[in-house]
Amino acid sequence: MKFSIILTHLTERREPMVITQNGEAKAVLQDVASFEETQETLALLKILALGNQDVAAGKVKPVADVVASLRTKRATT
Repeated sequence: MKFSIILTHLTERREPMVITQNGEAKAVLQDVASFEETQETLALLKILALGNQDVAAGKVKPVADVVASLRTKRATT
């Protein structure tokens, strides 16, 4: 199969292609748009996980305290 045909297939179908060697999956090829979406999703999941870790560790403040602090800072500038 020609590489240009593979690229067209990947771009149009937006489905990853698994590359095998001796019947064993060795690599995955995907279009750039799908890759970028995956990276954005992973980044968001990481942010959520970090936020959950902060909550579990008690590194949170009530919203009212944060708002009051911001208002105080704004009033002094």
